[in-house]
Amino acid sequence: MALPYLLRIFQSFDVTVKFFHNDSAGLVCAPSLAEIGVNLFNFSFRHSLTEMKKLTANSVTLLGNVPPHDVLSVGTAEDVRNSVKAALDAVIDRRRIIMSCGGGMSPGISTDNIEAFLLAARTQS
Repeated sequence: MALPYLLRIFQSFDVTVKFFHNDSAGLVCAPSLAEIGVNLFNFSFRHSLTEMKKLTANSVTLLGNVPPHDVLSVGTAEDVRNSVKAALDAVIDRRRIIMSCGGGMSPGISTDNIEAFLLAARTQS
């Protein structure tokens, strides 16, 4: 298991923000993130904000969770707005969420889609 190694790594940094990016098997590591010392987690868009809030006991700030390629990159502005709304509508406690794309931003995203994302995130909060 990676837990002892991640503990050692994250405890060796004297920083305020301890960021972990994991696009695979995020459900497995999520319950241990606070123990490891992680306080900001970017995870796969395949996992919902609600699911991650539950698994992290709402003790970690979540960075996500719009699909980077299928929605932000090749979707329409309407797809982006709908995805942001769907991600946030399911969440009761919206504290400790930074809206982003789950996994990282793909190259070539249109300005229209970025603006749609920003506006949707701002109006849904």
